[in-house]
Amino acid sequence: MAQCTAPVRGHHSAAAAAACPACRHRSYGGYSSYSGYTPSSYPSPGSGGSSYGSNGSSSRSGGGSRPRWSRAGSSVSYTPAQIVSLTPVRQVVETRAAQQPDLRDVFLCHAWDDRQESAKELHDLLVAAGVKVWFSEKDLGLGVPMMRAIDKGLANSKIGLVLVTPALLTRLPKEGVADKELSALLARNQLVPIVHKTTYDALRNVSPMLASRSGLDTAEDSMTVVAKKIAELVAIYA
Repeated sequence: MAQCTAPVRGHHSAAAAAACPACRHRSYGGYSSYSGYTPSSYPSPGSGGSSYGSNGSSSRSGGGSRPRWSRAGSSVSYTPAQIVSLTPVRQVVETRAAQQPDLRDVFLCHAWDDRQESAKELHDLLVAAGVKVWFSEKDLGLGVPMMRAIDKGLANSKIGLVLVTPALLTRLPKEGVADKELSALLARNQLVPIVHKTTYDALRNVSPMLASRSGLDTAEDSMTVVAKKIAELVAIYA
């Protein structure tokens, strides 16, 4: 029987899902942890304009797709894989916003070396898009371990963003971030990796657990578009 490659390779794109010998003939929705997959209707690569079932998205004929949380008239389009990955995160946003309306929208975890460059760029774009950001550069002191930053940031925010850069890949092994800690965070659907100037393959070599969760990638979208997608993901409309 064919074995699913997601725990090793991740299905962070429609092409990756199509290449998996166990999944190429199936359909999947969002997954909540390293090995937990929820059946749903997953469009086959190149299907273009089909609609999605339980992930609540609508399709745009001949182009990208719009998830259920994107407002009518939005110009931002998503790949099928992004909708699958972000749908369970959106569910967490809605739940936490209802329980704790005063939470900030996101916290941004990043490598110290990125604080004045890519992390600041993403922070500024998010703020300009109306997102309330818990930013470790402003909200934590120097030398705070990464997991402590994540724990504190998540306690004060709806979801977390992990900006994955070459600097972060260098830092992760030094931080001693355990797979079991990341597994718990990923299982709660509160973390969204944003890969920038590196690849999921490079992340997988350092942290297979974090790489098992699909997110956004600046090789596919500009940083500006990434910020717009996060802004839509966390927005709660009256």
